[in-house]
Amino acid sequence: MEFMSAPWWSALLAIILIDLVLAGDNAIVIALAARALPQHLQKKAISWGTVGAVVVRSVMTIGVVWLLKIPGLLLVGGLGLLWIAYKLVASGDDGGGAHGPTATTFWGAMKTIIVADALMGIDNVLGVAGAAHGAFDLVVIGLLISIPIVVFGSTLVLKLVERFPAIMYIGAGVLAYTAAKMIVSEPVLAGVFGTREAPEQALRWAVEALAVVAVLGTAWLVSRRRAQAPKDVPASRHGEGPSSTETAQRTS
Repeated sequence: MEFMSAPWWSALLAIILIDLVLAGDNAIVIALAARALPQHLQKKAISWGTVGAVVVRSVMTIGVVWLLKIPGLLLVGGLGLLWIAYKLVASGDDGGGAHGPTATTFWGAMKTIIVADALMGIDNVLGVAGAAHGAFDLVVIGLLISIPIVVFGSTLVLKLVERFPAIMYIGAGVLAYTAAKMIVSEPVLAGVFGTREAPEQALRWAVEALAVVAVLGTAWLVSRRRAQAPKDVPASRHGEGPSSTETAQRTS
């Protein structure tokens, strides 16, 4: 493809649009993963999370020919992203913890950001590689354009989540929808969901809607149980009555 020709500009526009879509997903993941960090680490997580996301996508783009040969890749990636979407919101309402993606350590947040971006990036990389038609300069330009969008978007989403915690559910819903789209686009499942050219659209929409409802509904129930659990235990700690051990000691 000739540099700066009409097809070159057309391909660049397609790549920018694809990167814009992924940049939105990246911003959500980075913001949700960083929200449980101390404030002085949040900007650091956003900056390094963006760097990690770009590096991962660059490596995947270079190896796209190899990725195309892996059967079931979109299916596995979609299922993995569904799990991350669930954990991001399920561990968010109770303050997170070191056990989940909202871990309060910098490296815990970084791990979540990079793994989630790698899973989301599969479908994106395939689309970018197809739009570039082998022109690597287009891929590089597209990545460079997406960097400030991710940084600004992550900062904005983080501020909104801190002010309106319910936005976590919107973010997780977007990730669940992205995961479902990856699953129904899996070539191995073409006999069920059809191909991109001839999709079984009603079935695809049903699966995408079910994925969002299942992730958000399950996460909400788990978060609610966790929030209620401590209220049933600490009666003896607040002087509301002696424990069974204390009673036994007094009677003896």
